[in-house]
Amino acid sequence: MKRRDILTLVATSGVVTYASAAQPASDGVRPKPWEWLERRDLDADVAGTPLQFMPSLRDAGPLTDELKKFPLCPYCGMSRGHEKWRRTRHLVHYLDDSVDPTCSIRCAALSLGLNLDLVPKTIYAADAGSSQEIPPLLEVEQVHYVIDPSRPGTMTRRSKWAYADRAKAREAASGTGELADFEQALRAAYADMAEDTIMIRKRRAEKRAHESAN
Repeated sequence: MKRRDILTLVATSGVVTYASAAQPASDGVRPKPWEWLERRDLDADVAGTPLQFMPSLRDAGPLTDELKKFPLCPYCGMSRGHEKWRRTRHLVHYLDDSVDPTCSIRCAALSLGLNLDLVPKTIYAADAGSSQEIPPLLEVEQVHYVIDPSRPGTMTRRSKWAYADRAKAREAASGTGELADFEQALRAAYADMAEDTIMIRKRRAEKRAHESAN
């Protein structure tokens, strides 16, 4: 997908972006969002020095031992290898070999929105229709998305699963689903983000309340 197209999608979706001087932690662990802000150099920002927000991981061959190297989504902390989420995982590989491994297109949308100064080299999505235990990652231009409001997805009420086989995608879309390409699925991810955020926060608040009661 061309950088110009992604910039247009992000701009028209109303995503607010900003730069930050995030750097890898001394122990090599990716910093948490609040740590990115704490490390931001405002003076350098005002001076016009280009600052990179994310990601701090770099790998020229991110698909090799992918889940071993990138087991967690940096935006929500979910396990990308878990049986529930391995079929929805995505990976954004930027031109400078920066890698953002995510659990879903929802979190991939966050990466693309936050990293406007990074040019995507390749964006990958898992083949939800694969018979393999660990579905392979394919370039998003090679897959067909199914957007289905009747089936919850990863980090979202409205699922957006990718299929390499168009026939399987059509079968999955029968009923309430609709076929889409990556650009359409990305637009849907941005459109759903507000409601999804409210839903996730509510669920986590309920979980904390339940744990406190026990």
